[in-house]
Amino acid sequence: MTVRNIAEQIPDEAAAAKRAEALNEVLHHATPAEVIESALRVVGRERLALVSSFGTESAALLKVTADVDPAIPVIFLDTGWLFEETLAYRDVLIEKLGLRDVRSIKPAEETLQREDPDKELWFSDPDACCRIRKVEPLRRALAPFDGWVSGRKRFQGGLRATLNVVEADGVRLKFNPFANLAPADIEAIFAEAKLPPHPLVASGFRSVGCMPCTSRTEPGEDARDGRWRGRSKTECGIHTAEMT
Repeated sequence: MTVRNIAEQIPDEAAAAKRAEALNEVLHHATPAEVIESALRVVGRERLALVSSFGTESAALLKVTADVDPAIPVIFLDTGWLFEETLAYRDVLIEKLGLRDVRSIKPAEETLQREDPDKELWFSDPDACCRIRKVEPLRRALAPFDGWVSGRKRFQGGLRATLNVVEADGVRLKFNPFANLAPADIEAIFAEAKLPPHPLVASGFRSVGCMPCTSRTEPGEDARDGRWRGRSKTECGIHTAEMT
């Protein structure tokens, strides 16, 4: 089945799952640029968004995406707990890569006042904190879109170890162009494009999220061992909850 045939199918949850399976077969050895180009054809130019944390590896996917089409909307979740260095890095990459449509999405103020008035939810219930600061805002931001692109890779381990290049997310399609890449591939994109590193990398941060739940990693640890250290939590929820 070709990408064009798959694109013509009618979207609902069952159809999205079938389309994702068929697309994953077609694209499972495709280059990241080919995956993004196919996503544009399948979903449609106005119905595809990329979700980026502007974290330590984000510049690589943003670079590949910008080379395909710098006007693809980029959704950035400004949780209220991000490092200042991440916000500054976002602005640097927007200018360097010529990104034309970066949308900084914030949590609903009324939800924060109701559920986290003292800004201590990250400590008492990190899942609830992620829900109101990331999951719900992303669900709102993705409402106009039929497909989205993420930067997850299998080498990150955990729930990501068996990641498909294309998967279903409710009625949406979710594309993971970097699923097959190794750390050396990411480094090569940075080097070839002369991409600036995230400012916190030099301080020992290899995976950067919200300030209270991000720590440095020690030699021999996985990059994401610095996220939610000491807890069983490994994901914020935007990749485990359906964004419908």
